[in-house]
Amino acid sequence: MGHLGAHVSHIAPGRVHIVLPSRPAVTQQHGYFHAGATSAIADSAGGYAAFTLFPENTEVLTVEYKINLLAPAVGDHIEAVGTVLKSGRTLTVCQLEVFGVQDGQRKLVATGQQTLIRLNGPEQ
Repeated sequence: MGHLGAHVSHIAPGRVHIVLPSRPAVTQQHGYFHAGATSAIADSAGGYAAFTLFPENTEVLTVEYKINLLAPAVGDHIEAVGTVLKSGRTLTVCQLEVFGVQDGQRKLVATGQQTLIRLNGPEQ
């Protein structure tokens, strides 16, 4: 996320928001946020949301995710919201939403779903 210039703006149990400010390095030829950057922060928001519910000494990995790009992602920044729908012993399913934000107005630009796996961390 550091490479993209994104940062976590909200953390709660089962829910994480990640903000990515607009800049040329994350936009494409028409000035819209690139689908890769949009997808990356959505994937990370879901992963961190799942991780908030995991026990200590565990890790998270994405098993799969699907994202629908609904509209061109424009704005001062985009905001990804990952929300846990079901947290299991091994697999967790999250809802992913990405909003374009311009002058405080939010517009849904992408939505998706993600499955993550909980792994045991390294032995201490």
